Amino acid sequence: MTENSYKTPCGCIHYFVNIIDKQKITLVFLPGLTADHRLFEKQTEYFEKKQNVFVWDAPSHALSRPFTNHYSLSDMAEWLDKILTKEEIYNPIFIGQSMGGYLAQMYMELYPDKIKGFISIDSAPLQKSYMTAMEIWLLERAEPLYKIYPWKALLRAGSRGCAETDYGQKLMRKMMMSYDPDPKEYARLAGFGYRMLVEAIKADLPYHISCPALLICGEKDKAGSAKSYNKKWHRREGLPIKWIKNAGHNSNTDQPDEVNRLIEKFISELDRKGEPG
Repeated sequence: MTENSYKTPCGCIHYFVNIIDKQKITLVFLPGLTADHRLFEKQTEYFEKKQNVFVWDAPSHALSRPFTNHYSLSDMAEWLDKILTKEEIYNPIFIGQSMGGYLAQMYMELYPDKIKGFISIDSAPLQKSYMTAMEIWLLERAEPLYKIYPWKALLRAGSRGCAETDYGQKLMRKMMMSYDPDPKEYARLAGFGYRMLVEAIKADLPYHISCPALLICGEKDKAGSAKSYNKKWHRREGLPIKWIKNAGHNSNTDQPDEVNRLIEKFISELDRKGEPG
């Protein structure tokens, strides 16, 4: 994987890319809030010799710092589109975990014809109709709770709350430790991310899934209402869903072999339907 960067008015975005054949599909991995490119290390290791692969540190995360937190989810989608154009990536399958899945839906709203496939990993629908007024209210006010939480306790709760396996928990802790010199930065990032999400939800846009899609969710996902959102998403939109046994919110780290198998199957099904790749 080759590291590269893209400058924005708010800061510099760092990303990693490995292109084998520009005509084929590219797996675009989008990590969740407070996670970074390492979240998908088991996926990039597995796929980088078989497929074109892209993964980034989202703005304000890990290597993509310092970054001014004055942007929206649509800004992120526009920056991502410019990066993909710069790298000549024209047949992307977006694989978004949690916040990365929300970003993928915003991208589809802005560029419905540019995405070839979407895999949601422990994410949820961006449509306002799925959320209650109380859930939105709580998301807008998350930052003070993070600020008063003792850092060591937050590290423990964050890693255990996101993953079930030893590997998954250690990886989440390692990513959180990127903010260890300044835990308040972590609180600010989490609070800003949730407010940015609420702004996108309140926009009440269609957020139509414009391509073949697959929902993946850990059976032991304890993050908010992720499991119930996925059940409703599957039921209302008719999107196929796969439940991952012995996996939490970061199901791709808890059961990477199973998730990699599902991604591979998704690619094969696109091939059979005559899509690029």
